[in-house]
Amino acid sequence: MPPVLIPADVRHRLKGLSLVARRAVGDRGIGLHASHSRGTGLEFAQYRPYEFGDEPRQIDWKLYARSDRFFVREAERESPVALWILLDASASMAQADTRRASFSRLDAGKSLTAALAELALAQGDRFAFAALRDTGIALTRPASGTRHRDRLHLDLHALAAAGVFPEESKLTPLWERIGRRDLVVILSDWFDSACLDLARRLSAAGREVLGIQILTVGERDFDYDGGYRFRDPETGEELLGDGAALRAEYLTRFTEAKAGLHAALDAAGIRHAELVLDQPLDTPLQRLFGRTGNRAGGE
Repeated sequence: MPPVLIPADVRHRLKGLSLVARRAVGDRGIGLHASHSRGTGLEFAQYRPYEFGDEPRQIDWKLYARSDRFFVREAERESPVALWILLDASASMAQADTRRASFSRLDAGKSLTAALAELALAQGDRFAFAALRDTGIALTRPASGTRHRDRLHLDLHALAAAGVFPEESKLTPLWERIGRRDLVVILSDWFDSACLDLARRLSAAGREVLGIQILTVGERDFDYDGGYRFRDPETGEELLGDGAALRAEYLTRFTEAKAGLHAALDAAGIRHAELVLDQPLDTPLQRLFGRTGNRAGGE
């Protein structure tokens, strides 16, 4: 199985980032943290020698019978906060640039998903994933560890862009599983208003939501010359036109649409960032989770 690759330079830069649930700050044991928290949680982590003051119920008596020494079972404490990565897998995410046709918006979204999972894994935090398209929502439960990461890679490898963004009635599983204090990152082109509606509803319901918009170079620059047939992959609508003649009007309208989206996200208290396919993959992660990423707002 081809892995979901995170470029080596990006993987190196991830070490300088830290996932933090802003709404969880100040609560003991809550939030995505920078180090493992060991205690009497649910998932086994390691043995250590018994120390005065440890509870007898933590002693592994079977190990004592074999070694004639007292050892205590330590486990990873499960944080009440989980990272949820929601990836738009509708047909528009299959769009790529003409100069790099093999790398689509969905490919970038898959790599960002893998990078976010690595950040959570490095911190010992739980993470979950959902692919959003009208043909069905693929969900993985919040968990931690390398096995969970590897299962995520398998899901990402099999994922293809199709259909449209799911309507509200099909998003019910998200409301049933995403905890009130969970951290949610939505990866999308954000061209469908249903995506913004989902983000605003999650934020209004107490979830901390972050948005990453993935764009092609063509959408940012509209660097087309000559006649083109422009087709909406989700509605099938087509527009015939000359690239150079359409450029000025397109860029004006696209800039206005982006400004409207950013204003709506800011008003909902949703931090956001942008990735264009010719930029380093970690560009939005640096903005959201780097040293300067704790500011409100986004682009």
